[in-house]
Amino acid sequence: MAYTIGSGDSADRRLLGLSWSHFLNDGAATFLPGILPALLIQMQLSVSLAGTIMAALLVGQGLQPLVGLLGDRFGGRTFVVLGLLGSSAGGAMIGFVETPSALIGVLVLIGISNSLFHPQALAGVRLLAHERQGSAMSFFLVGGEIGRGVWPALASLVVVHIGMGYLWLLSIPALFTLPLLWHWAPSLARRQADTTPIAWRAHAGPLTGLVLFCALRALIIFTVITFVPVLWSQAGGGLTAGASFITVLMVVGVIGNLGGGRLADSKPTRPILVAAMLISSALLVAFVLLDGVWLWLVLAALGVALFSTLPLTILIAQDILPENRSFGSGLALGLANAIGALAVIALGPVAAHCGAAAPLEVAAVCGVIAGLLALWLPQHKTSAAI
Repeated sequence: MAYTIGSGDSADRRLLGLSWSHFLNDGAATFLPGILPALLIQMQLSVSLAGTIMAALLVGQGLQPLVGLLGDRFGGRTFVVLGLLGSSAGGAMIGFVETPSALIGVLVLIGISNSLFHPQALAGVRLLAHERQGSAMSFFLVGGEIGRGVWPALASLVVVHIGMGYLWLLSIPALFTLPLLWHWAPSLARRQADTTPIAWRAHAGPLTGLVLFCALRALIIFTVITFVPVLWSQAGGGLTAGASFITVLMVVGVIGNLGGGRLADSKPTRPILVAAMLISSALLVAFVLLDGVWLWLVLAALGVALFSTLPLTILIAQDILPENRSFGSGLALGLANAIGALAVIALGPVAAHCGAAAPLEVAAVCGVIAGLLALWLPQHKTSAAI
């Protein structure tokens, strides 16, 4: 399958532009946890609905495999641009909704738009990378990771100081970025009709294991970003301080993301995945038991451990489906995130009846299961072996 890159900016500059776009897209798509306690109070909703609200935002990511198939079939870069447009518009609309049903509708729109952005963008990054694909993938993913970390804090500051109705201010940078994104994103070639079809029987086992692993990791991440701010708010903490927990998890997690990508270029991936998930479980237990400044330090270490696995799993998915990289990326990221989001719904009642710390204990168990599952995942083919 041949991909094509148009003339213009250097690959490095275009990769930087894609990472910036990822920062804006994921920031707009995932700042909800930073203002979730305020939304629950404003709409007079129970904490038991926190998981349902987050799931409404995230479940749309389950469309990523379908978007990936369409992206591989038709090529181009339209989905990437439409994704950033929809995520940013939806993020701006959150400040104007007045009912739970309207909120759910906007969140679903954001989730669908997020699905549009990622598959073609991830395939384009691998195209731009040529060599050192792990490092390039990490660089792109770091943009989204920082966006998911910074935007909740920014959104909470907007809500606290000038009001919910001014969240649209956060969407202004995306308006100026959209025309540039059309030039930064590679135009992917169409998948030819005579291309070898996907060997579903051969890929079913590895893909199933990979999606389950990624879904457990997603459940852990979504549990932390959903219930830690709520737990902090219930203990009397402020909205901005609660959002800062998410910022620490995501932004410090950049270290793990970059480190995982570099390791993927030269080291076996399976031991990294196993160790990262087992360490994550231990850190979740520590977070429940500790207090004070230790909470931020533990979340920082948790971010490093969890996000070190992200570039590895996307590369493994693309290895399994080399002729359908957008589709493979959609499975490892979008479908897995949707499964994790649906599981978070069940943790809302757990938090209501057993306390907001209980979902974190469940997440710790999921980390152990993911670590064991990683023993059977395929190894990523390093750049030297491709």
